[in-house]
Amino acid sequence: MPANLGDRLRNVRKRRGMTQQGLARASGVSLSLIRKLEQGERQDTRLETARLLAAALRVPTMCLVADSMEDGASSTTLDQWSAVREALTAPLGDGAELDEPPTVQGVRDALGAAVPLFAGDRFAELRTVLPPLLRDADAMARIDPEGRAVRVRLLQLTGWLLVQTRQFEAAEWCLGAALDGSADRLQGACTVSTMCWLLLRQGKLGEARELATRWADDTEPRLSRATPDELSAWGWLLLRLSAAAVRDNRPEEADDALRLAHSAAVALKGEFAPGGDFLRAFGPVTVTLKRTENAMVLDRPDVVLKLAAKIPTTGFRPTSNNRNRHLLDVANAYARTRQYGQAVDTLAGIRDDAPEWLPNQRYARDILGRIVAGRRTLTGDMRSLADTVGLPV
Repeated sequence: MPANLGDRLRNVRKRRGMTQQGLARASGVSLSLIRKLEQGERQDTRLETARLLAAALRVPTMCLVADSMEDGASSTTLDQWSAVREALTAPLGDGAELDEPPTVQGVRDALGAAVPLFAGDRFAELRTVLPPLLRDADAMARIDPEGRAVRVRLLQLTGWLLVQTRQFEAAEWCLGAALDGSADRLQGACTVSTMCWLLLRQGKLGEARELATRWADDTEPRLSRATPDELSAWGWLLLRLSAAAVRDNRPEEADDALRLAHSAAVALKGEFAPGGDFLRAFGPVTVTLKRTENAMVLDRPDVVLKLAAKIPTTGFRPTSNNRNRHLLDVANAYARTRQYGQAVDTLAGIRDDAPEWLPNQRYARDILGRIVAGRRTLTGDMRSLADTVGLPV
């Protein structure tokens, strides 16, 4: 197929016997955007938009999308995190040349102190803490088996952070190193789950589906005998599979994966975080969060708000980004139903809870853009949120 998104779109549209106007009506995508894509004035588009076009054309999303559907990090972000990326790949000895060589216990304690920074999206502090911690962990991993396990855990967290901040190339390297060093299948599954998320953010839906499917098949436990760790690992891989499938216009496959994930969550009898690891927190509410996300992908804001009303608002934090990502879906559902005040309040609540996380979410910028487009005048909260997410108003 042609490499250009616009060429693929035009070819599929013509094979379906549809005009540009007909595709615009069927998909809800503006005629002007369809024309710009087909004429090459726009080289790519949001994954959400590509899914709407693909659904109207009755083809998988991957028949249309380019290799990367989401922008990488801004130059400002890359500058801010340069020391972390350099520490990941810089050659280093075994630490013997240092005045105070690191110890396994020292590195383990430092990592333990850093975990709340990851869980709390405290990016500014992590930019300071991570470079020396990564170097010390690398030095210990070269000489001590216990040090290798600590390094894998640090690489898992750092890879997740790099995906979060859209530093995709560095994230790929980091997660690959973590997977190579994994001691067992369950530890590897945690890394693969984040790898699938990385692929999703890049718009590589087919690769994400294939990777999640392969690992879910390999780690599927017998439910009657499964440990909580096994259920969590398997459940997360199924959630990644569902996320990839629904975005690729495979709703039945997405529903099947969600049903299996729900069965794993029911077997857990509540939310569970193996070893206190916030990245692997899993349970019935986590599945509901992802079910809500799928509903928003399918443009069902009514279902999103219905499901959201059943999710606990206090005393529950499966992971900070999962909860906040869910609230973005809620804000989008409010915006889609023209409940702009509730949408703005939801976004403002996310900003108050995660001020360093929200500016990295292009989704938030899109939602606020929809709100701004639907209002004649902007409130002070809207202008403040626009500054936070980098939306010109």
